[in-house]
Amino acid sequence: MTQLQILYPLFAMAALSFYITIRMGKLRVHAVRQDGLKPGYFKHNSGAEPPDYMVRTEQHYVNLFEQPVLFYTVCLITYVTASTNLPGLLLAWLFVGTRCLHTYVHLGSNKLLKRRRAFIFSVVVLITLWTVLFIQLLLK
Repeated sequence: MTQLQILYPLFAMAALSFYITIRMGKLRVHAVRQDGLKPGYFKHNSGAEPPDYMVRTEQHYVNLFEQPVLFYTVCLITYVTASTNLPGLLLAWLFVGTRCLHTYVHLGSNKLLKRRRAFIFSVVVLITLWTVLFIQLLLK
């Protein structure tokens, strides 16, 4: 196992964020062209009622810059301190998987209970990842 392997899940999370960014842009254009949303709405994000599909995608985009910031941080600390190990690497990939599941549910069926479960599971995985790193650093 190499230290670099802990960085690969970061690329996957970045790819998810880029995907949502592109999707959000396309949906905004669609909302203007197909649903009659006035382009001036985007000046202050007010003055109209945007379509639900656009609001959900924008909320999800913002969400990708909340909890995942702690994920990026723990992975970078793991890399910098040369603390990459199998449990940490598996947890990092599991976090990415849970965030992809959360995206699938949120932007798909948007069933609140399923979305909540995916989110809570991702938080538990992230807390566990931080705990594993903390214990590993204590033992160095």
